[in-house]
Amino acid sequence: MRDFWRSAGLHLVEIDPEGWLTTTPQLLLAYFTRPEIHPIETSCAEEVRLHEELLADPFRPVEETRLARLQDPDAASNYRAVLALRDLLTSAGTIEGAYLKLARASNVALPPVFIDQMVHLILRNVLRDARDPMRLRAGEIFFREQTVSTEGGRLLLADEEIVAMHAMSGETGLAQLLAESGTPMRSVELDVLDEDNKAVYWERSDRFDTVVDLRFEQPALDAFARVIEAWLHHLMRLDVRVEPRPRIEDRDWRWHIGLDREATHILNALYEGKTVGLDEMSRIVALFRMHIRDERAVIDRVKGRPVYLGLAMSPAKRVKMKPQNLLANLPLRPAA
Repeated sequence: MRDFWRSAGLHLVEIDPEGWLTTTPQLLLAYFTRPEIHPIETSCAEEVRLHEELLADPFRPVEETRLARLQDPDAASNYRAVLALRDLLTSAGTIEGAYLKLARASNVALPPVFIDQMVHLILRNVLRDARDPMRLRAGEIFFREQTVSTEGGRLLLADEEIVAMHAMSGETGLAQLLAESGTPMRSVELDVLDEDNKAVYWERSDRFDTVVDLRFEQPALDAFARVIEAWLHHLMRLDVRVEPRPRIEDRDWRWHIGLDREATHILNALYEGKTVGLDEMSRIVALFRMHIRDERAVIDRVKGRPVYLGLAMSPAKRVKMKPQNLLANLPLRPAA
C-alpha cells in the first residue's frame, strides 16, 4: 500500500491485536521534543533537569510541586498540558481508548491541537488500507479546519491554515478566492481533486494543499460518508450505512447528530420546530442519513429509524468538525 500522512506519527506506535494503536515511549518522546517543551537558553536549571529526566523516561511521574518551581510560568503551563496528554494516553493504553475517554468525559481538558493530532493518528490507522485518495482528502475534514467557497456554484473546501498561508504570501488564485469571498479566480494554486487528477494526492498528502467539491452527488461527499462508516466501525465496532442526502424529508424524525457546533445548533432548531432563517440554512454544507445495521444496539424509539447527520460552516465560512460527536451522541443502549 502507498504511504500517506507520515506526519500523523503512525511509525511511532504499534498496532495491538485488536487493531488499535498502543501508547509507546517513542510517541511520548515526540511530544517532549516539541519546541514548546524543549528548553531554551533562558530556561532555568530545574526546567532543563526535568526535560532531561523525561527524555530518559517518558513515563516518569511529575508532581505539581515540581512544575511550580519552574521559573517560566508559560513553560510550566506547557508541561502541564503535555503531561495531561501523557497521563491520558498511558492510562488508556491505546490512542483510540484515550480518544474515547475524551469523547465521553466532560472533565478532561486538553488543548484542541492535541485532540486533532489524536484524530489524525487514529484515522491514519483506520484508513491504512485505503486505495482511493479522495477518501483520504475527505478524512482531512475530521482533523483540520476548512475554509469554504461557494463561488461558481461549487462547494469547495480547502485547508484553512494553507489558505491563510497563501493569502499572507500575497498569492492570487483559488487560495485568494477562498480567503476573500467574491474575489475572481485568476489562476489555481490549490488543485481541486476530481476523478481524473486525484492521484496527485499521494505525493502531497502531508501538504494539505488540495481542495474538494462537497456538493451532493460529488465523489468527495460519498468519500466523506465512507470515512464516517470506517470511523464508527473502528472505534465503536458499529456497522452503519451512511448516505448523503440533499435535504431531510422525514415527518417522523427521531434522532440527529451535528458533526460540528454550527450543525448541532441548526439541526436542534429544525428538530424542535423553530424557524430557521435562510442565512442559517445556507450554512449547511452536508447532510447524511445513517442506518445502524444492528437494531439490537439501538434505543427503542430509534429502532428502524434513520439517524440524520449534518455538517455546517460558521458565518465566517469555516468548517470545524467535532468527530467526537459521532461517538458521544449515538442512540445506543447503555450496554451497546
